[in-house]
Amino acid sequence: MPINIRTTDLQRVLAFVLVAAILAGCSTMGASFGGRAGDLVDVPGVEFYASDQAISEAKAHFRRGNYGHSATLYKRAFELNAKDAEALNGLAASYDRLRRFDLADRAYEQLYKLSGGTAAYYNNVGYSYLLRGNLIAARTNFLKAYELDPDNATVANNLQLLGSSHSVAQR
Repeated sequence: MPINIRTTDLQRVLAFVLVAAILAGCSTMGASFGGRAGDLVDVPGVEFYASDQAISEAKAHFRRGNYGHSATLYKRAFELNAKDAEALNGLAASYDRLRRFDLADRAYEQLYKLSGGTAAYYNNVGYSYLLRGNLIAARTNFLKAYELDPDNATVANNLQLLGSSHSVAQR
């Protein structure tokens, strides 16, 4: 009794055999990316590299005025490394620019717990209050930053900006 095989069925079988042979050859020829899986070394602290990449991207977005993107990336960096004060600082500044002061306050609170009252911390909190129009709180924080780092040009510029804001408000 002859076997009745259609051409399309034969083509499918041949295609399957060909693909199976190719895939089998891939796994027996050695690793395509150099070395064996056992040669891989676990690098401690990889999360730092990942957070560094997110921070550099966040800074670029912040400079371009894409504060939503920068906030997302700074948040991701902080999730990757919960001890990264730079990520929290950038996150808070991004929230300030988005006028999400409630979220900025939370980030500043976490930043204070993490790194304490540094000049950068007080300067950024002062700038946050300046954006809100609270000139008294802004001045208080700028002065704390100035006491900690009197040679900091950014703090000096913010104090000068505050002085000009105050004189404009009095007109």
